[in-house]
Parts: sequence; structure tokens; C-alpha cells
Amino acid sequence: MAEIIKYRGRLQFITHQTERYSTLEGAEMALEGGCRWVQLRMKGAEADEVRKVGKELRTMCDRYDATFIIDDHVALVKELKADGVHLGLKDMPIAEARHQLGEECLIGGTANTAQQAISHCRHSADYLGCGPFRFTNTKQNLAPTLGLNGYEQIVEELDKELLRIPVVAIGGIVADDIVDLLATGVNGIAISGGILQADDPISATQEIVRILNNAN
Repeated sequence: MAEIIKYRGRLQFITHQTERYSTLEGAEMALEGGCRWVQLRMKGAEADEVRKVGKELRTMCDRYDATFIIDDHVALVKELKADGVHLGLKDMPIAEARHQLGEECLIGGTANTAQQAISHCRHSADYLGCGPFRFTNTKQNLAPTLGLNGYEQIVEELDKELLRIPVVAIGGIVADDIVDLLATGVNGIAISGGILQADDPISATQEIVRILNNAN
């Protein structure tokens, strides 16, 4: 499962409802633009609402042969036949989620520091969502921003510990940031606003995928 980036590309789209687009509309535009890895994030929504949207998104991801993960809702992973779950620092511990979901489930963990990244790796996370890179208004209670130096330090500390895990940068990222971010050693990026706020989200996704595919 840790090879998710190799097989699904370096871009994870994180859903977000805006004034222009619903959660599902945004996801479909990202998928049409070439993204093949979608995280359903519906902070504050009741489980029934997440379940309803998740069923439709599972079908949509199947149509595009894309990986579908859910933010936070471990209990819905198997019910919705999701490929995995992403867990924030205040969500269920990764070790407990692994025990409940088994080895075949993809589990990602949020990290803001090298210590958190190392801990997640040692507790069997499949990838790390590290951030935020810079301020973003798509997430509340934002942790301290990392900047390029923050990613370099996290990757360096993981290397020192001989820990091999995909690191995905997240938080206020736009297309112009991608080359510099990848130069820090991160393996991929997660984007929400950088796609949804574009004049043409499909074209924006295509451009991001192009940049990522052309990067070393």
C-alpha cells in the first residue's frame, strides 16, 4: 500500500464544498482532470451525510479507476468499500485503526513535525500528509506552517531513522509551488483550493498532473 504514489500519481485531491461547487462536483472535475487519488473530507458533517456522499464518490472513483479514502471516519471505511482512511492528529490513533481495518487498508496520518512523522511511520501508516505548507482557508485550527525548510527537515529526520514512507505536502499549495516542494524530498502533494478556486478546475488539475509527471 505504501506504493500508492507510484501507482496513482503524486496528486491527492481533497474534497471541499464551495459556493461554486458541491463536494461531488469538485471531485469529479479533479478526476476528469487526471487526478486518481481522492480524499473525502467533510469536517463537521454527520456520519449519515458522509455515508451518502461517500457512496456516490466510491462509484465515481470506480468509474475513473481512482483510489478513494475517507477522512477520519474509520467506521465507514469497510461499509463504503473505501480504499483507506486519513487520520488527523486528534482522530483515532493509527495503530488502533490498523487493528480495526487490517493490513490491506491504506492509512494516512497528518504530521506537522518530524517527531509526529516518525511516530506515524512506526505505527504502520502508509503515507504522511505533512503540512500546512502555508496558510489555507479550507482548514480550521491550522497548525504552524512548515514552508520549504520544514519539509526538508522532516524528510531529513525520516532518512536519519532509515524510515521509508511517502510524504505528501499539503496546505495552500498551488501549481507554482510544486517543483520547489518536490526538491525538498517530498513525494507528492495534496490540493483542494488550488483546484477548486481556479477559473477552470479541470484544466488546473491537468496542469498540476503535467508538472508532477514531468518532475524527477
